[in-house]
Amino acid sequence: MSGWGRAALAAAVVAGVSACGPAPATEVDNSTTAAATSTTRAPRITDDSGRPDVTFDPCLDLPDDVMTEAGYDAAHKEFADMPMGWYTFLGCEYTKTDRVPGVRRGYGLNVLSGNVTLDEELDKNGHIATTTQINGRPALRELGPTGDDECTYALQTSFGLVFFNRLYNKDHTGPVPESEWCAGMEAFLVTVEPYITD
Repeated sequence: MSGWGRAALAAAVVAGVSACGPAPATEVDNSTTAAATSTTRAPRITDDSGRPDVTFDPCLDLPDDVMTEAGYDAAHKEFADMPMGWYTFLGCEYTKTDRVPGVRRGYGLNVLSGNVTLDEELDKNGHIATTTQINGRPALRELGPTGDDECTYALQTSFGLVFFNRLYNKDHTGPVPESEWCAGMEAFLVTVEPYITD
């Protein structure tokens, strides 16, 4: 199946780039992150769609210490932006290397902030989505949007959605139980949701 949400998430998961020509993922200079979190910062990327500007930038607005405490390698986060012309995704890639031999090698996390709506996401992925809330914020929980071993939460904002897409990197042959795909995600999101500005 095709669709903007799935295409953007698949591109971020696979390579941090999109067939539509966004810039390749690059490592973030963490020395400038603190200064870049000003609420008056202009969006790094805009589009000509007439949609709202994406005002939450995951690589700049999620505090490094919060992500590090959650086990993600904030020192090596990478931009994974997807300027599409008719909508925009600002992305950030993280890794979590909490290896359990024979179980998992860790997780890959892509955070995508985009100016698409919750209704649009429901139209595209409603067949795999469950409505929920994170700290009272309307959200969707999606299992396997681009394949097995994957969990996505889409949190509503005034400009659109922030997607948290996590890939379980298994350390064994055979399937990962579906019950493990989203294990611990909601607790993590409760911690980071307050940093989403909208």
